[in-house]
Amino acid sequence: MTAPSPTAKPGLTVEEKVKQLRELFADAPEIGKQALENVIPELDAHLRQPEYRVESAGRAGVRVGKVSELTIVFTFAPGGAKRLRALLKLLEGNFEGAAKVGSLHDMRFVFLDNDTRLLFCTTFDGDWDTYIDDFATKIPDYLDILDCCFEDWPGIRSPGAKDYLAARQINAEGWYVAHPDLTVAQISRLKKIGDATEEFLDKIGD
Repeated sequence: MTAPSPTAKPGLTVEEKVKQLRELFADAPEIGKQALENVIPELDAHLRQPEYRVESAGRAGVRVGKVSELTIVFTFAPGGAKRLRALLKLLEGNFEGAAKVGSLHDMRFVFLDNDTRLLFCTTFDGDWDTYIDDFATKIPDYLDILDCCFEDWPGIRSPGAKDYLAARQINAEGWYVAHPDLTVAQISRLKKIGDATEEFLDKIGD
């Protein structure tokens, strides 16, 4: 789902929200204004009966259904970008250690500004504090290997680790979740059921 517009005021009616959006797009390029008018009926219907609403993920971030997001911009320490890039190339996408954190859906590492900063994005199940605690208890060394590449990282075992992360996190203004009611555990279970069903159907089809 998509997070509400930062300019939208709480308590507005659907008509008022649409009117406000039209006003904001009044000086937009003509192609944008026309596209907005084309989708107004669909937006109107969605706003009147939203399937999900964006909520807080706890200390930081937002959640839709059972799935939360975490977006952080880190500043690299001297030599940190080279170390992290070498580690990521070595792993070749095989983050087996991350699988120990049973609530983790995905992670992305994006190098920015000539390797001076890093955009880190991830999605997970449940509350922010529980998610960070899972990393701290299940894969603390992996997290320190990654995060020691960033400026002033205190270490995941430090009492200040959560403050460090929260201070650098930026809430997503817009975010879509295809299956907000499915946790990682539920997805894994459904996959196993699907694989077993296909195997069974293959056998009876022979």
